[in-house]
Amino acid sequence: MWNNDHAQAERQGLSIPEEPLYFIKAGSSYLAHGQTIETPPGYDGRVVYEGELGLVIGKVGRNLNLEEAEQAIFGVTCVNDVTAIDLLNKDPSFAQWTRAKGYDTFGVFGPAIVTGLDVRTLRVRTLVNGRERQNFPCSGMIFSPAQIVSAISRCMTLMPGDLIACGTSSGVLPMKPGTVVEVIIDGVGTLRNTYGPAPSLTDPSTEAPP
Repeated sequence: MWNNDHAQAERQGLSIPEEPLYFIKAGSSYLAHGQTIETPPGYDGRVVYEGELGLVIGKVGRNLNLEEAEQAIFGVTCVNDVTAIDLLNKDPSFAQWTRAKGYDTFGVFGPAIVTGLDVRTLRVRTLVNGRERQNFPCSGMIFSPAQIVSAISRCMTLMPGDLIACGTSSGVLPMKPGTVVEVIIDGVGTLRNTYGPAPSLTDPSTEAPP
């Protein structure tokens, strides 16, 4: 989701959207808790973290009303929606959301999927090298989880296991290699990952001995 936080919209001077605004991240961008967020190959611009609440879909859903959308949400998780921010508007004729958001390891979530929580009572906190940089209530979302799920289901069929990141708030900053980012939601847990260089494509085990 983009522009789904009242405080952030006010801070940036953004108008309140009439309907949820969203983009798609590549399935190959998935990264688990504890794994390393890779620096994108061939890109030397800024890469930012974005702490968010994630909704995990539990059943097939298409053209859902609000009640059905609520029932389609299996549980919630922590999300770090990593973005190569300088790519978004690199080409003035085309906003590159897919490219900026879809790199391998840029779809970070975990450490658990938790059921039975009241989203309205939750807060998202993001710590960077132990220092709190984000702390915002999920009650500040412009569109509720049910509204988000319902709107998306009218455009595409939602499948079990699909993950919807609900959008971030203020405090987004670039990461340097070695930065440790923790996204914390009480009742869900702490999603902790380090930002670092991409691993070498050469497998040392296959190299010929000197």
